[in-house]
Amino acid sequence: MSDQPNSETEVFKLTRTFEAPPQVVWSVWTEADHLAKWFGPAGLKLVVRSLDLTPGGTFLYGMQMPTGVTMWGKWVFRAIEKPNRLSYVVSFCTEAGDPVRHPMAPLWPLEVLVEQSFSESNGKTVFESRSWPINATAEERAVFIAGHAGMQAAFGGTFAQLDAHLASLS
Repeated sequence: MSDQPNSETEVFKLTRTFEAPPQVVWSVWTEADHLAKWFGPAGLKLVVRSLDLTPGGTFLYGMQMPTGVTMWGKWVFRAIEKPNRLSYVVSFCTEAGDPVRHPMAPLWPLEVLVEQSFSESNGKTVFESRSWPINATAEERAVFIAGHAGMQAAFGGTFAQLDAHLASLS
């Protein structure tokens, strides 16, 4: 199976301009202390288990719900070009980092490849992200496409938290 999307309709795209230079946005995106303050859906607490920002390294984290239940996730870094580009495979996992199915969407792809860029424009950062399923069945790919609108909404809340965190740094 290929690491390339089957079509552009399969690719989930995000673009956002942040009120901070790329070096700062890179730091809040790649350092555990910063990620713990903003990453994830609004209302959930992020638990950082480990972060090894090297090719092949992982970011292992849990998103703790108000009920106390924690959903675990993992990024496995492929490419790191500070402060301009990140590439990683994201998946749901156990607390030990073993891949598992999405707890609320059993046909969600096990692995999603994420390609992100951080570029400077007038002292701000233009962030662009493209992600798509890899090693996925046709059914998993269809579920991912159907999830695009929900992911857009979820990242809206996450990015509001990131905006607030960036503002707190200045």
